[in-house]
Amino acid sequence: MRSGSDHRHSARGSARQARPLYTPEEQQRRDNTVWTLVQGLLAPFQFLVFLVSLALVVRCLLTGEGAFAADLSVIAKTLTLYTIMVTGSIWEKVVFGKWLFAPAFFWEDVVSMLVIALHTAYMVMLVGKIGTLEARLAIVLAAYFAYVVNAAQFVLKLRAARLQAQMLKGAAA
Repeated sequence: MRSGSDHRHSARGSARQARPLYTPEEQQRRDNTVWTLVQGLLAPFQFLVFLVSLALVVRCLLTGEGAFAADLSVIAKTLTLYTIMVTGSIWEKVVFGKWLFAPAFFWEDVVSMLVIALHTAYMVMLVGKIGTLEARLAIVLAAYFAYVVNAAQFVLKLRAARLQAQMLKGAAA
C-alpha cells in the first residue's frame, strides 16, 4: 500500500507527463505571433554559423593559423546568439507571459544563460586582450559545447511537444 505522499508524487508525475507543452491559449499565441517564424528562421541560421565557426576554431587550434577568421566567426556566432536570445525572450513573453524562465522552457533558459555567459566571456577576453589565443578559444569550445547541449534541449522539447500533440489528436479522434 502506498503512503499519501507516494500517491501525491505519483499523481504529480502523471500530470506532469500528461500536461502539454502549450495550453490551447499558449498554442494559439505561439501560432499567431511573428516571433515563432523569427525563431524558426534564426535557429537553423545560428546552427550554420556555429558549424562554420567551429571548423575555423578547430583549424586555428590545430594549425595555429586563421586566428583572425576564427575570431570573426565567433563574433558572428555571438551576435547571432544575442539576436536569437532577445527575440526568443520576446517570443516567450508573447506566448507564456514571461520574458524568461517560463515553466515550459525553464531548463532550456537556464542552459541558455550559461551559453550567453561563455560567449560573453570570450568577447570580454577578445576586446580586453585578456589571456592567450588558446585560452580564448578554449572558452569558445566550452561555449559551443553548452550551445550544442542547449540546442538538443530545444529540439527534444519541441519533438516531444509534437508527439504529444499527435497523441492528443489521435485520442480525440
